[in-house]
Amino acid sequence: MPLLVWVVYPYLCLAVLVVGSLYRYDTDPMGWSAHSSEFLERRRLRLGSLLFHWGIVFVFLGHVAGLLVPLSVYRSLGVGDSLYHAFALVLGGASGLAALAGASLLLARRLSVPRVRRTTTPGDFLTLALLLVTVGLGLASTLGWNLTHGPYEYRSTVAPWLRGILTLSPNPALMEGVPLVLKLHILAAFLLFALSPFTRLVHIWSLPLAYLRRAPLQYRRRFPAPAPSREVSRRGGDRARVS
Repeated sequence: MPLLVWVVYPYLCLAVLVVGSLYRYDTDPMGWSAHSSEFLERRRLRLGSLLFHWGIVFVFLGHVAGLLVPLSVYRSLGVGDSLYHAFALVLGGASGLAALAGASLLLARRLSVPRVRRTTTPGDFLTLALLLVTVGLGLASTLGWNLTHGPYEYRSTVAPWLRGILTLSPNPALMEGVPLVLKLHILAAFLLFALSPFTRLVHIWSLPLAYLRRAPLQYRRRFPAPAPSREVSRRGGDRARVS
């Protein structure tokens, strides 16, 4: 069972992520980017999008720092375990709450605005629901577990397990003593990876930084406006001299 859950399942999800993304790009290049519904409702979209995208970017950076950087590197730099976990609790908790609030606003918007709801696909609802579950489980692990049971040193269990997955040397025994809530968070995250090629989440491979500013839509001319003729320019200058 551990081999199936902590070796076969992650590799299966990653394979679907890679192959599915390549297939989606080859067969549906026009649907690669997220379809904007900003012209249907703007205020809640802007707030929810900013909260979610800024929050998820910092959550991602925190995961990179905690899972891909070995524990020995922090200790060699003089970063104590208590200091690391304090930063992870504060910054990770704040980022996770921002992402959770943003995803909640986006889901509520799609449920409560009739025009937006009519353009929402079942995949959109599934994506937002799974995002809420994944981020919520992460917060339950970061805030709930750490505040009730004390910091859990995932850098000595989950982190080397994940690096083993990425380097093709998996060790499922490392996941035996991991708290259940953290295990569920990891399983939900891999499921999200596997589903992303078939939902609007695939747009993260395009240019995710554009969503951090999420400016209102701007409409431009398809063709540049013609330059004013000399006669028009001369008339304008004559009027300016008369005035």
